[in-house]
Amino acid sequence: MLSCRPDALRSHDTNRCGSVCVPLTEVVEPVDFEEYVSSHAPTTEPGPLRQLMEFPADDLELLLQERECITLEPALPEEDTLDPRVRDALGCEYSDLLSLHPSPAHWSQDDSKRRSVSMDDTPRGSWASSIFDLKNSSPDSLLPMVLERTMAEDMDRCNAEARQQGRHPDLLGLFPAPDEDEAVERSTIPEVPREHSGQRIMVKCLSLKFEIEIEPIFGILALYDAKEKKKISENFHFDLNSEQMKGLLRPHTPHMAISTLARSAIFSITFPSPDIFLVIKLEKVLQQGDIGECCEPYMVMKESDSTKNKEKLEKLRSTAEQSCVRLGRYRMPFAWTAIHLLNIVSSVGGLDRADSDSDSGRNTAPRGRVYSRMSVGEEMCNFTNFRPATLTEGDRLSDEDLYKFLADMRRPSSLLRRLRPVTGLKIDISPAPESPHYCLSPELLHVKPYPDLRVRPTKEVLEFPTRYVYTPHTTYRNLLYVYPQCLNFSSRQGSVRNIAVKVQFMAGEDPSQAMPVIFGKSSCAEFFKEAYTPVVYHNKSPEFYEEVKMKIPANLTDNHHLLFTFYHISCQPKQNTPLETPVGYTVSWIPLMQHGRLRTGSFSLPVSVEKPPPSYSVLTPDVSVQLPGMKWVDNHKGVFNVEVTAASSVHTQDPHLDKFFTLVYVLEEYSFPFRLKDVIITEANVEAELKASMAHLRGALLDTCVRFLHQLLSKLILLIVHPPVIAGQIVNLGRAAFEAMALLVNQIHKNLEGNQDQHGRNNLLSSYIHYCFHLPTSEPLPIQYATLSRATGRPSSLNLSRSKSISNSNPDLATTPASPDEEVQRIIGNKVSMMLVVLTPTICLCPAQLLHEELALQWVVSTSAVREAALQQAWWFFQLIVKSMAHHLFLTSRLDVPRRQRFPDRFVDDIAALVCAVSADIASRYHKDVELVERLNCSLAFFLNDLLTLMDRGFVFNLIRSYYKQLQTTPNPSALTALRMDFTRIICSHEHYVTLNLPCSSVTPPASPSPSTSSTTSQSSAFSCQAPDQSVASMFELSVPFRQQHFLSGLLLTELALILEPDSDGAFFLHKKAISAVHALLCSHDADSRYADSHVLSHVAQLYLPLIPIVMETLPQLHDFTDTSLSRARHASAHIVDDGDADAGSTISQSVAMAIAGSPLLHSKAGRSCGSLSAESSRTLLVCFLWVLKNADAVLLERWVSDLSVVQINRLLDLLHLCISCFEYKVGPDTACKSQDMKARLEEAILGTIGARQEMVRRSRGTEPYTCLCVRENVRWRKNVTHWRQTTDRVDKSKAEMEQESIVDGNLATETSLIVLDTLEIIVKVEDILARQCTMLCVAGSSVPSFVSSCTCACAFLCPQQSSCFCAQFPEMLFEEDTELCADLCLRLLRHCSSSVGSVRSHASASLYLLMRQNFEIGNNFARVKMQVTMSLSSLVGTSQSFNEEHLRRSLKTILTYAEEDVELRDSPFPEQVQDLVFNLHMILTDTVKMKEHQQDPEMLLDLMYRIAKGYQNSPDLRLTWLQNMAGKHSERGNHAEAAHCLVHSAALVAEYLNMLEDTRYLPIGCVSFQSISSNVLEESAVSDDVLSPEEEGICAGKYFTESGLVGLLEQAASSFNMAGMYEAINEVYKILIPIHEANRDFKKLAVVHGKLQEAFNKGHLAIRMFGTYFRVGFYGCRFGDLDEQEFVYKEPSITKLAEISHRLEEFYSERFGDDVVEIIKDSNPVDRTKLDPNKAYLQITYVEPYFDTYELKERITYFDKNYNLRTFMYCTPFTLDGRAHGDLHEQYKRKTILTTSHAFPYIKTRINVNHKEEIILVPIEVAIEDMQKKTQELAFATHQDPADAKMLQMVLQGCVGTTVNQGPLEVAQVFLSDIPDDPKLFRHHNKLRLCFKDFTKRCEDALRKNKALIGPDQKEYHRELERNYTKLKEALCPLINRKIPQLYRTLPPSASHAQR
Repeated sequence: MLSCRPDALRSHDTNRCGSVCVPLTEVVEPVDFEEYVSSHAPTTEPGPLRQLMEFPADDLELLLQERECITLEPALPEEDTLDPRVRDALGCEYSDLLSLHPSPAHWSQDDSKRRSVSMDDTPRGSWASSIFDLKNSSPDSLLPMVLERTMAEDMDRCNAEARQQGRHPDLLGLFPAPDEDEAVERSTIPEVPREHSGQRIMVKCLSLKFEIEIEPIFGILALYDAKEKKKISENFHFDLNSEQMKGLLRPHTPHMAISTLARSAIFSITFPSPDIFLVIKLEKVLQQGDIGECCEPYMVMKESDSTKNKEKLEKLRSTAEQSCVRLGRYRMPFAWTAIHLLNIVSSVGGLDRADSDSDSGRNTAPRGRVYSRMSVGEEMCNFTNFRPATLTEGDRLSDEDLYKFLADMRRPSSLLRRLRPVTGLKIDISPAPESPHYCLSPELLHVKPYPDLRVRPTKEVLEFPTRYVYTPHTTYRNLLYVYPQCLNFSSRQGSVRNIAVKVQFMAGEDPSQAMPVIFGKSSCAEFFKEAYTPVVYHNKSPEFYEEVKMKIPANLTDNHHLLFTFYHISCQPKQNTPLETPVGYTVSWIPLMQHGRLRTGSFSLPVSVEKPPPSYSVLTPDVSVQLPGMKWVDNHKGVFNVEVTAASSVHTQDPHLDKFFTLVYVLEEYSFPFRLKDVIITEANVEAELKASMAHLRGALLDTCVRFLHQLLSKLILLIVHPPVIAGQIVNLGRAAFEAMALLVNQIHKNLEGNQDQHGRNNLLSSYIHYCFHLPTSEPLPIQYATLSRATGRPSSLNLSRSKSISNSNPDLATTPASPDEEVQRIIGNKVSMMLVVLTPTICLCPAQLLHEELALQWVVSTSAVREAALQQAWWFFQLIVKSMAHHLFLTSRLDVPRRQRFPDRFVDDIAALVCAVSADIASRYHKDVELVERLNCSLAFFLNDLLTLMDRGFVFNLIRSYYKQLQTTPNPSALTALRMDFTRIICSHEHYVTLNLPCSSVTPPASPSPSTSSTTSQSSAFSCQAPDQSVASMFELSVPFRQQHFLSGLLLTELALILEPDSDGAFFLHKKAISAVHALLCSHDADSRYADSHVLSHVAQLYLPLIPIVMETLPQLHDFTDTSLSRARHASAHIVDDGDADAGSTISQSVAMAIAGSPLLHSKAGRSCGSLSAESSRTLLVCFLWVLKNADAVLLERWVSDLSVVQINRLLDLLHLCISCFEYKVGPDTACKSQDMKARLEEAILGTIGARQEMVRRSRGTEPYTCLCVRENVRWRKNVTHWRQTTDRVDKSKAEMEQESIVDGNLATETSLIVLDTLEIIVKVEDILARQCTMLCVAGSSVPSFVSSCTCACAFLCPQQSSCFCAQFPEMLFEEDTELCADLCLRLLRHCSSSVGSVRSHASASLYLLMRQNFEIGNNFARVKMQVTMSLSSLVGTSQSFNEEHLRRSLKTILTYAEEDVELRDSPFPEQVQDLVFNLHMILTDTVKMKEHQQDPEMLLDLMYRIAKGYQNSPDLRLTWLQNMAGKHSERGNHAEAAHCLVHSAALVAEYLNMLEDTRYLPIGCVSFQSISSNVLEESAVSDDVLSPEEEGICAGKYFTESGLVGLLEQAASSFNMAGMYEAINEVYKILIPIHEANRDFKKLAVVHGKLQEAFNKGHLAIRMFGTYFRVGFYGCRFGDLDEQEFVYKEPSITKLAEISHRLEEFYSERFGDDVVEIIKDSNPVDRTKLDPNKAYLQITYVEPYFDTYELKERITYFDKNYNLRTFMYCTPFTLDGRAHGDLHEQYKRKTILTTSHAFPYIKTRINVNHKEEIILVPIEVAIEDMQKKTQELAFATHQDPADAKMLQMVLQGCVGTTVNQGPLEVAQVFLSDIPDDPKLFRHHNKLRLCFKDFTKRCEDALRKNKALIGPDQKEYHRELERNYTKLKEALCPLINRKIPQLYRTLPPSASHAQR
């Protein structure tokens, strides 16, 4: 065995340097990377190779990305003084994004994974069966230099140069990209944080016109969810009035802001639902009268009736004008309508997305894909989902009433029918464009793009989602919405009816302090200081629907409050009556800030009758009752209900978050004491309160936590980095902040499981780290605040001598620093300046700590729930630590510092302890919490991968080693192996993976960690590009030096070797995982521009040299790609596979099939075990193997090959041959299989035959239910990745994609062949140099098959010199020894001769000619090549689907031209022999052209193949080839009986020639021995000794003409008989086979044979079998050509109906001749040719049954006997003498037609010619006799059936004696037995019929008796009825059947007796 085998590797005692060997199961100690690099300076010149050796200095890049602002102006508050909350919100929302990236200059990959070189686009075609004149045809272009003699050395050099031309630089670019499901190293970059937006629709208000236009009307749009009973958008106000109408209100609105002129709005819908309505409310100017009165004119008057109603209209206009002048600022409700959005929002797509989004909290939903444009208006008023505007009822204005109306709208009820409609509104609803122009945000900011500020805008309407949307705030928003709901003044005395509520936002109590923060509505100013609710006429308890939108000031204080004033509006102008009358100075208020919190929610407020006293705002309304002298409406009860909500990125509105932020702000501003509800916050208790508030953060609403996530995390990080100083003491809040952070992050992860990447990382959290997190620094923030300043001096008020800090090991243990300077330096380092925040007169210093150090320390010392939470979200803390480290190195300019000095030792120790602890958790919990451990494992791997960029790389290597030690347990379960494999793959995905492996170093480690100068200089440089002086062998082994120097590569290859060990517990999914990891790495190298130089790539390939021996050792486990269908000539084993363990489940086992076909044998495959690797894994492993061979240094390979033993070289050659077979260009079955596989997957996914949960479980268990092969491959899929493979597995590929894919596959086959040829060149060269003759012969025997196989791809055969050189080196092997190699070479060359590519044909023709010439020069003839080419052509045209006769003819002409122009051999017999051969090949080709025409006609195709095989009767090799082709065709169609007979004929042919060669006692004596199997087999004895001698050169020389070949044929024949269900024939086959096994004493085979015989006999006894169905088919018409007037018997599958075969043949020939040409003759009567149309083709199809004479039936007892060896068939045709088919009983005749075929069924084809026909006419009485005999047999069968079948018996009885059918038997008797016939010839028939009736009545009686015993009580009456009917029948028949003919009972004269006979 090879020395590189893993167990052999482990058995090495020492490596070449004397170091002790470490087993593969243990990880070696890596070299000290930093020391090694510093002591081994690179010596090469700057260039690609130098870059390969060195880490770039600027490897890391910190990218400061300006945050995108979607509006023209930033959303900033206008105030100068900012609330700390606003300051923090702005700090998080407008700070630049800071992300960490590898420097792009050092990492470049090409995304194109599969590239190709275009091949010649030569059109394909067929010349059909046209006669082709070979002599007059034109050849392909002749190649120069072919006929010239060249020295072998020159030829080798030219071949090597030719092979390197046009090569693909990246082999793996031609191979399918690595499986995305296995790409654990992929880490998706999170999306940039942005504001949430749902699906957006644009609503355009087009017109609002009524029948009359008398006053302005105003509209309001909003979305409502009827199911959730929630308003889901803010109001949009629009004004569609004409300029004339607007002019009426000009006194009240002198200025109209352009933002209020919008007529279109964009609504956002996050959760689409079928219950969403767009509600439109209309308002008008307040006037006297209730709603119905004011709107009456709109319903009864029309503009067209203006002449009739002129005076009324003028009066109405005048009244309206007066109202507008006087009451223009007040509104009243008018009408409303609603549009059901179900028909606009596609609920199918939208709802599905809504469900996913609700769980995942995605930032954005897909837009514009689920809407269709819809216009609604006057012309669509009858549309069911858009009702005409309906009058508003004054007492039903609340939202609750609206929801009831909307519910009724979905089911039109009497309630809505009662309402009075008005019409006139027209709107347009459509999908919103991606980036609409001229759009305003809800804050009235200009959204980009906004080209012109003067254009009428579109407004974005703020959404109020029905459910939580988990998206952090990214823009400043501070809006307040006030909803007055109802007022109850029923108990209020006085004139209080037309009530309006004035809403104001007050900064103080003075009326002048009302703030202009209320948004305007439509056609008015942008902001107002007050807003009025619409007035409901004469209602003392009005309900309101008003929405008052305000912007909250940035510096909100306790003085800010909402003020509500109630007015009675005087609608009728009266003298001395003011317009507004404060109803007793009714006032109510809501303070907005209370204990640092914004007050929102629902309020029920009391209303005072009198004006409130000064300082009322200090009191809350609930305590104001205590005010003396105040009078209240309804005794201080809450009579006014109002709701206040906020949409704010400043105010959390959550008590837990508010308390936390408030305490932090108190600390920042040092504003002690501070009242927080009932608690006074002082310096003494602030620490405890802050810790308690952090602990209580877990109780906050998750939605609020996510919305304020960035502020929250930044504050927690700030508390860790800058611990506050209180009263001179540093307060240690690190642990509390760490715990709060861990629990918060874990809570977000658990509740938002849908919003994760494939590694379980929450996108919101990941986005924060990637973009938003940055260390708090002393650099100025983008926004400067008045409260923030910097101080350079140390404040005197800080007494650091009393300060405390946490210790290194435990934060709870405090130590006092030696001095303040030392403490500060120790904490913040040399280059970090202190950040001083001046907040109050008492200045506090917050010394900066390093976040990564604190996080690592806190994590290490954490316990219980906090540690578990940290483990659950380890990725978060790892990423936070890494970014903190990188940011710290940038801020302190420490990237130039040596890596060992970048971080303090205590931090390094903490990292080591942390990695060790996490590794221990992985090792101990892998079987308990699989999902957690997988996440933890990947997180740790990514962390260490990042540390390789930042820290001491040797230290990180040791961390990796410690991880491996923790996870390498005994026994080693596959789950841990999978985890290690994922870990290794992620580590190896480092962008400088190659450099980390020291690719240019020798594999000899330094003698000591710090070598002396002399030792360093005495060594060759570690980065020397020369091959090391030591032996190359250690570079190809996983030796200790290799694993130390190339640490990461060694880890990867070691894992691969261990997993691929035959005795390992490596499941399929582990195989795939390990191989995929290597494949992905090699792909990354190929795609990396840094390694584009071939010299550089050879150094990279050195890291993978041990892969070659690993794959060699794995050869027995690889999938055998040489085992393909019979149509491919493949190398196979001479060893016949033992059938003891398999029951021939397929047609022909591969080994036997190859023995049959005479294919060459691969000597070393006899020992191949069944591959345990799947085909997919094997292909990937082989392409990786080829990659190493292609890119490795050829000198190294030569030196390594020179040390290999013969066995190892043979193993390598086998592997090369397998590579060729694996990547051979194939078309057909693979594609179909892949499509079926994908169809099955899609069916599961779409039809839901497997649930999503089962899918996940299946993936987590590592099983993949579909593979193209029969192997169920275990594939471990990532749980979170549910997509299928992208392009290679798609079913719906376009033609262009398929063509591109085929080109790529062809180029991959080409490149594979060239790599194999390069390697073979090295092997042959090495063996030639060593001149080891015995070895060379052995190697040559192995290399020839590989060389022949490499010619599979046309482009690999670059020049005929390549083959000529090879043939010149091994002439004996090709021309004098076994014929298989020569045969295979001829077959492949001939296949390329028929290529559609001209250059390929030219090279193949030249090569074939040179092969002939070299064979001739050795022995003065080329009989072997002549025979093999002839056989190859026969095999090629019989099996190849892509074969093209036109191209082959051109190649034959080319060969002929070479022979004519070969001057050297012109006088020899060689040209004449070539000409004879070419003409013979051309003749064979012409014969087979017809076969190509009939590819779709299976019967005709097999007839032609049969005819060709018969033509080769004198050529046993070729006849056997064609019999083999026929067997293959039959097997494909499922005709196993015919396939078995082809094999029997083949065996008989072989036996015939074996008997000629040697008379062996135990072998069959020839065809006669097979006669018991089939009488047809005697035709194989047609060849005799005097016709053809087996000893002739090249005749019967194949391996199938051997005893083992005969045995293989017989075994496969038995197998096919078994599949056909003909178990009796198996016995006859084994009768021939058993003596051979007995003679060979092969008792194991005998045991198997007898076991199979037992099984066959059992099946034959028990099984219910159905054999073929037979039909006579007649062809009539000249269109059928040779088939005209021919009759055949067709054998069809069992239970084939006449209609089926008729339809099949009619459809086939209709496609061939045309639909109107083919006709089916419906009857079975003889065909009169004169009555047929000569232009048509006629088919006559009749069902026939096997026919046996009486003597035959005595021998044919069983069902098998009656269906085997069938030659005669019969069918019946009823007729009458007058030409009708059917008549009365006395005139019904029958014609029996008996057909005899030329051969017996089953035969080697499924249709056989009819060579004899006989007809028998039955007279009517004979027909009657047959009918009665048939009825009697049916009765007898039903009576004696066992077990008895009562239903069947009663059914037959009913047909015989039932009243409805008595006319049947009785009428027959009355017709034929009533009178004695006049013709004496009919006497015997009369008597026979009489006896038939006697037997019939007896059988009826038996049947009745049996039925009586079977029936139950419920059928007794039925049985009595049957008995009565029988009695009547018997009585009627009795006189007829008892009447005898006297003449029959007297002696007849001799002449009469003779005549009667």
